[in-house]
Amino acid sequence: MRVTVLGTRGSVPVSGKEFEEFGGATSCYLVEAGAQSIILDAGTGIIRAPRSFETPPSILLSHLHFDHLMGLGMYGRLSMPGAETRLLAAQGKHTVLEAMRRLYSPPLWPVSPTEYAGNLVVERLPSTSTIGDVLVECVEGNHPGGCSVIKLTHRGKVLVYATDYEFEPASFERLVAFARGVDLILFEAQYEDAELHLYQGFGHSSARIGLDLMKRANAGRMLLVHHDPRSDDETLRKRERSLGRADVRFAREGEVVVL
Repeated sequence: MRVTVLGTRGSVPVSGKEFEEFGGATSCYLVEAGAQSIILDAGTGIIRAPRSFETPPSILLSHLHFDHLMGLGMYGRLSMPGAETRLLAAQGKHTVLEAMRRLYSPPLWPVSPTEYAGNLVVERLPSTSTIGDVLVECVEGNHPGGCSVIKLTHRGKVLVYATDYEFEPASFERLVAFARGVDLILFEAQYEDAELHLYQGFGHSSARIGLDLMKRANAGRMLLVHHDPRSDDETLRKRERSLGRADVRFAREGEVVVL
């Protein structure tokens, strides 16, 4: 299983010299497992995703908030005549289509993604399913409006994607059980511990909560994701150094992790 970080910023994209190391594109991760290509979320990072694949790719949306959907209209594969792309979300086909029509329609955008030359197939993402020989499992996290925590299993390697999550005891216990023994967790750590109280109810976490999850779940490695748009490279480097661990990093746009 090969994971490429295409976008790891939260809320809105950013640019400038102070964001070059960790990147400025919003949430998007390409997972390659055998013949299958799975894209986690469709933030602006999806613009850097490949257009051609051995088999049609599947885009799994954790939820429908703007920063996780805002790159879809510029994904080049959608303009390839006849090219199939699957889009799956737990919210259901009609809810996803409505969200896309509200975001991608005049006067905000010229056309809906379903009107492109490619064949965009929108489906519901069930709690358990398969994409080729990849097992896909989902549980609910804790985020305003809902957010799916997604687990991918392929040939004994396991990845959990837990973005946009705010600590809450019952959901955290569910998350610990869901991530038990996995090889890699992508966990959101938008805020520092000291500022979490300022953003209570926003639906986000810190590195400390991620470390607690990693310890209790006995997970192998962790990438901290969904960087706050105000956190520049130096800020994230300092936070990473303070962890003092080789198995936990703040994700950098363009990096590749092989499981």
